[in-house]
Amino acid sequence: MRSTKRVPWIILALVALATGIIALVQRQRATAEQVTTGKTTRSGYRQTPFWHIYDQIAETLDHTVGWDKVPTPLGLLILIGLRNILRQQNLYDTTHEPAINQPAIEPMQASYLTSRTADGTHNDLQNPAMGMAGEKFQPATTVNMLAAAWVQFMVRDWFSHGKSQKENPWQIALRDDDPWPEHPMKILRVASDPTRPANSRNLPPTYINTETHWWDASQIYGSSKEHEALRRSGQDGKLIIGSNGLLQLPSDPNLNPAMVPGWWLGLEMMETVFTLEHNSICDRLRVEYPNWSDDDIFERARLINAALTAKIHTVEWTPAIISHPTSQYGLKANWWGLEMEHLQRLFGRLSSSEVISGIPGSQADHFGVPYCLTEEFTIVYRMHPLIPDEYSFRSADDGRPMLDRTLREISGPHSEETLQQVSMADAFYTFGTSYPGAIILNNFPRFLQHFERPDGNFMDLAATDIMRTRELGVPRYNQFRKLLHLPPASSFEELAGDPALAEKIRRVYNNDIDRVDLIVGMFAEKRPQGFAFSETAFRIFILMASRRLNSDRFLTEDFTPEVYTQAGMDWIRDNTMSTVLLRHYPHLRSALRGVDNAFTPWPNTIV
Repeated sequence: MRSTKRVPWIILALVALATGIIALVQRQRATAEQVTTGKTTRSGYRQTPFWHIYDQIAETLDHTVGWDKVPTPLGLLILIGLRNILRQQNLYDTTHEPAINQPAIEPMQASYLTSRTADGTHNDLQNPAMGMAGEKFQPATTVNMLAAAWVQFMVRDWFSHGKSQKENPWQIALRDDDPWPEHPMKILRVASDPTRPANSRNLPPTYINTETHWWDASQIYGSSKEHEALRRSGQDGKLIIGSNGLLQLPSDPNLNPAMVPGWWLGLEMMETVFTLEHNSICDRLRVEYPNWSDDDIFERARLINAALTAKIHTVEWTPAIISHPTSQYGLKANWWGLEMEHLQRLFGRLSSSEVISGIPGSQADHFGVPYCLTEEFTIVYRMHPLIPDEYSFRSADDGRPMLDRTLREISGPHSEETLQQVSMADAFYTFGTSYPGAIILNNFPRFLQHFERPDGNFMDLAATDIMRTRELGVPRYNQFRKLLHLPPASSFEELAGDPALAEKIRRVYNNDIDRVDLIVGMFAEKRPQGFAFSETAFRIFILMASRRLNSDRFLTEDFTPEVYTQAGMDWIRDNTMSTVLLRHYPHLRSALRGVDNAFTPWPNTIV
């Protein structure tokens, strides 16, 4: 438990400031040594005596006081120490495990130096397979419904375990009076890893990510050349979009995303607006480079659009959903460094250091472990309680009610039907002025507890989330916290705070606090001020929010005008979620007036 005693903040702040200055000096010296000697210290990330002491102090202050309970400058220094520990002890290389039937990698081509490949290969030029597709892997009143739609939009970029296998499903015994339509409940298994040889059963289980691991907007462009070709118009680098400004979904059910479990109106809105954004970027590039081919424009526009989504997620979505002042500053520093946006606009990057000038434009860094997304990362992004069951659509012009729909009525193919009755501007206005659900226990959407997949199978997504956590080998809540260098919950009361909720969890887990599943614990635990999700999940964010940027060549050393064009760099610098919405839906101008962050509640938000 953290101490509530008063702390001599001034003394601590001065010590922390001195520590931070020494840290920066040490980093600059290490960088200079690497340049002059060619040596790298990345496999032993920050292992000097200084950093050991620094990290120990940071962890001690976090456990006794809490990073969120101290002034922002000291809190940021504590978070740096916590991230150091996670980078040193919580990154694992799975590439040395035996594998068969691995996907072929096309030979290197000169164009790959400045363009993303469809399947994510050749991002790291020394390890071309790294991160490729097919590689292992109550209302919330601080944000609006766009935040809920956005996170699923991002998840579709980052990872998918592919189609579940229908053979040999998990079978969950139910009580005789349980209303579930079939007994026992069946939960489809995650598709097995086809690259694992038969003699590797004694090794930990692995699963395939069917998407690229990179922040490359593959949910828009696809993770293969075939899917990419289906989205391209073949003219001026643009993507296919209907004359009515809506997506043209394929009629083939095998290719239609509306037939994939999880498609709903929020996803269609995000994919539509960033398809339009891609085409606007193409128009800008055509003006600057009139002699460029369709491929030239497409490749540059994709880079720019993907980087813009990475920026929006880093400096807008994440600070909105974890809106503590310290975490907000730290997350924005991932993009701009301690310079922050204003100074970087005036003077550009002042240093090669990511601490001073941000990660984009710094050197790519895998911290001694090849980059991939982790199963822990996929679990903490299971945020289904964000999605409400009921929606009241209102006009962007005057706020008048238009129609009411349930989640079932805006999911799957019904999302297109909804957009025949309300405009896209009205849909964005409704989401911007509506609260999502809180990520807490007893708040799971009813529709997702009785979800009928397009293939006719029924799912209880709440049960599936817990089953997936176990199936994918992610530890139970207390063990997970220990592995993240956090103290475990010593009692149900400490975990939940509320006695009635603590008693309910105690009954479910037969009075064994160490059996509590990770998702249950994360949804139950008390959280820092302004957090829409748990601090346990935040530890994965500390590690992965920066790593997704650090490891990506196109978001670090190749984040330059030579690769993106100056027009592209300006586009990324000058745009936000609000400017994207206003470019394509100018009817939203009045609604967005005075809104600093499009993911926070807009004026006239309704409960």
